[in-house]
Amino acid sequence: MTEWDIRKLQILRTLSERGTVTATAEVLRMTPSAVSQQLSNLAKQLGVPLLVAHGRRVRLTDAAHLVLRHAEAVFAQLERADAELAGYLQGEAGEVRVGAFSTAVPALVVPAVAALRRSHPAVEVRIREAEAAEAYELLSGGDVDLAISLAAHAPTARDPRFTRLPLLADPLDVALPAGHPLAAAEGLRLADLSGEAWIFGGSGPWSEITTAACEAAGFVPEQAHSAAGWTAILAMVEAEMGVALVPRMAVGGERRPGVVTRVLSADQPQRHVIAAVRRGAEGGTAVGRVLDALREVAGDRGGHP
Repeated sequence: MTEWDIRKLQILRTLSERGTVTATAEVLRMTPSAVSQQLSNLAKQLGVPLLVAHGRRVRLTDAAHLVLRHAEAVFAQLERADAELAGYLQGEAGEVRVGAFSTAVPALVVPAVAALRRSHPAVEVRIREAEAAEAYELLSGGDVDLAISLAAHAPTARDPRFTRLPLLADPLDVALPAGHPLAAAEGLRLADLSGEAWIFGGSGPWSEITTAACEAAGFVPEQAHSAAGWTAILAMVEAEMGVALVPRMAVGGERRPGVVTRVLSADQPQRHVIAAVRRGAEGGTAVGRVLDALREVAGDRGGHP
């Protein structure tokens, strides 16, 4: 029977994700020569070539991809074993590291942690703020146990590394200066604002969400100002410098007298918030408690993904 080495399979998996030996070595805190040697040894153990030279880089062979397909099932089973063992050893106790994008921290994670302190005080949650896409890198690298991100910036549902769980469909409202002619208009639609100056981020998730929502409504938004923080965006709206799409979850508690937030009619865009764990880890007692608390908070907010 073939001898399988889990550590070497992890190195191969990381190379597949990172693309280069150098990047793999950095992530795993190894030297590039050690990475190459471990993968060479794995190829000898399995009796198949795993890498071929491709210019100054390497690429995985078909055999390597075959090995990784089976390895993902092995990794998932090991995650389940870890989860069950933790539950056996710790019962209701355990630490869960959560990576979440900025607006999800006060809206979802903090209320969930507060509820857990009352119901399961032995479950400790450590929070790490991260960009929506970065949360998956942290999850894949083992730096967090649970990631809260946006569905639009997540790996596909077919990615064998993760189990994705929907949390919340967060409506996007439009923020207008209080004196804007459309601030009190009946049946306001996003398309009614096609001629406005817009405020949104210069790049990243929020820029893409805003432009995609406007394009779906039939126009390309003219960006007058660029900002990433909601405080800055709402301050500019209040100063009559433009209008902005704002997620209800992000600005629900931030009210300004000079800003009117309107629910859009008919073409209400949404962003979908999801949680993800490494495949197999969802059965862990502590992780399960955190997921349950997050789902309860999301349900209280009226979110239905």
